[in-house]
Amino acid sequence: MTNDTWTPGAWRGKEARQMPTYPDAAALAAAEAELRRMPPLVFAGEARALTSALSAVAAGRGFLLQGGDCAESFAEFGADKIRDMFRTLLQMNVVLLYAGGVPVVKVGRIAGQFAKPRSADTETRGGVTLPSYRGDSVNGLEFTAEARTPDPQRMVRAYQQSAATLNLLRALSTGGYADLSRVHGWTLDFVANSPLGARYADLAGRIEDALRFVAACGAAGHPALHATTLYTSHEALLLPYEEALTRVDSTTGDWYDTSAHMLWIGARTGQADGAQVTFARGIANPLGLKVSPDTRADDLLRLMDALNPRNTPGRLTLITRMGAGKVEALLPPLLRAVKAEGRAVVWSCDPMHGNTQTSASGYKTRPFDAVMAEVRGFFAAHRAEGTHPGGVHLEMTGDNVTECVGGAEAIADADLGSRYHTHCDPRLNAAQALELAFLIAEELGG
Repeated sequence: MTNDTWTPGAWRGKEARQMPTYPDAAALAAAEAELRRMPPLVFAGEARALTSALSAVAAGRGFLLQGGDCAESFAEFGADKIRDMFRTLLQMNVVLLYAGGVPVVKVGRIAGQFAKPRSADTETRGGVTLPSYRGDSVNGLEFTAEARTPDPQRMVRAYQQSAATLNLLRALSTGGYADLSRVHGWTLDFVANSPLGARYADLAGRIEDALRFVAACGAAGHPALHATTLYTSHEALLLPYEEALTRVDSTTGDWYDTSAHMLWIGARTGQADGAQVTFARGIANPLGLKVSPDTRADDLLRLMDALNPRNTPGRLTLITRMGAGKVEALLPPLLRAVKAEGRAVVWSCDPMHGNTQTSASGYKTRPFDAVMAEVRGFFAAHRAEGTHPGGVHLEMTGDNVTECVGGAEAIADADLGSRYHTHCDPRLNAAQALELAFLIAEELGG
């Protein structure tokens, strides 16, 4: 499917938004050369399997659950953190699978989500202006000239942490931890003691009853009952890193970005002739495209032509991020335009980025009621247009954080400072993510 004239460096010379300026060109070249020697993090066959799974979602036969950290961190890296994120996704999966009645494709924002777009290139504090923090693969969060200077060796460290993360995720997925018989054991302590705990425990009990029935029928050995598949994804933002990990697949001859199974283009870098789109159009991985409130139908179709010219099912996921008060007005015209053109896409809802606000206490937060409202509006728009609401894209964590106000735990503005740990954007905690999964299951089943 790859254009014969395309190369991984085709983006160079294009307008590259949201990219750092490295002060040492030789150090950047050395880091890129080191990354080119590294083994792939994922394999082309795995990316093709994800495309196949997403093609079923595009046809209305599944649901995409995509979630994870807003920005992974070097400082907070650890096995417990990875495990807790994984089991939160497992809990959400069983809610959607059992209560929603649909197959679920699980894609984590993990093992590569180290770079972040920012609204400004610089930040000023107390009369001092420094480069903005752009994620741990670019520079440091500390407000010092040394930390904020982009360091290309951080890309190498991001690769190494991604490799270790993937190693643990593969073990958790296939080594027995994801066995459905452990459905009760996936509950985090603070979730078990939350208002959602009893509701999940009831569902887990019904699943265990079903498993006993399956065992009695002699079908307990089915692989899907004992293991799972979790794919990885991140924003294709830091192009020197992505180019260095792009390889030719020996089976098909196509180019694959082996840094993740799925890459997406953000709302700030979605220019049809820009660097990020130029890079993404040549790789054979499944792609995501963020769709903002400012996106016009003709511009969206032009981007779809660039990223999926053959209209391959499963190749492209459109991730809408409209805002709770806008989604029901702004989404239907786009749904109609894409449907009229016969485009095979997965429609996914990002209810996070359009609902960010600054609280009275000064913290950036997201009201959980607004997140829920945008998801409801997303489903309502699809019902009205006769299209498939195919997924959700969340910034979330398995940690017991207080970053988004509201939810069953009724996190208040005054609570935000107690456990506000994010490096960039506020995330749903595990209880809020599970509560949202129940809402989505009701929408899917209703």
